[in-house]
Amino acid sequence: MQIRGAGALVFGGASGLGAATARRLVAGGAAVTIADRDGAGAQALAQELDARAAVADVTDPAAVAAAVEAAAAVPGGLRIAVACAGVGTPAKLVGRDGPTPLETFARVIEVNLIGTVNCLRLAAAAMSGNDPDEEGERGVCVNTASVAAFDGQIGQVAYAASKGGVASLTLPAARELARVGVRVVTIAPGLFDTPMMAGLPEAARRSLGGTVPFPARLGRPAEYAELVAHVVANPMLNGEVIRLDGALRMAPR
Repeated sequence: MQIRGAGALVFGGASGLGAATARRLVAGGAAVTIADRDGAGAQALAQELDARAAVADVTDPAAVAAAVEAAAAVPGGLRIAVACAGVGTPAKLVGRDGPTPLETFARVIEVNLIGTVNCLRLAAAAMSGNDPDEEGERGVCVNTASVAAFDGQIGQVAYAASKGGVASLTLPAARELARVGVRVVTIAPGLFDTPMMAGLPEAARRSLGGTVPFPARLGRPAEYAELVAHVVANPMLNGEVIRLDGALRMAPR
């Protein structure tokens, strides 16, 4: 899939991994729509990049459908969709005051897993109506899991479950959408320098980065974005979950 001239939609695109992805795709010549529940942030970045903006909570079917429709209105239609929106609320199954309220876990699952499915189903439906390229490809969807899907730590039951769900849906989704020429790939980042890390003291950030075998630092959002660009360009990448973690394997805590 060629990035240049393609319509692209980035969910969670106002900050972090999503913002870096939007920048990379714009630099590659895509017509990018930045979708985020933070409408002001999406609009500000869109103005900076000469892109489009849409207000969309990934758990809202109508809002996501509207964002997809806007992104698909460009010449050639929506060809690239990247789902970066997510939450990382930590919670133990049993805390000092007893079992954690079920709603705490449900919200993480709703945003990270159900939200990803919502974006994927609507983007893929739009892509299925595109004219195919010379290899029969109509689009590519890139989802975001986490190494927590495989190495979940204490306090990450909901987060690990949600990201594990994203990893597990990748192959069946790719198999289903193969008939319409839409690829599905998931990236599982390790420790990245995103807004989720921004609240930590600098010493704690350095300490976390030092747990990565090599390079011994936090990942840069631009490195995630560069992998997205490669996934888009390489048609043999399909149905795969790619760890992007510097050989990190998370300890229990």
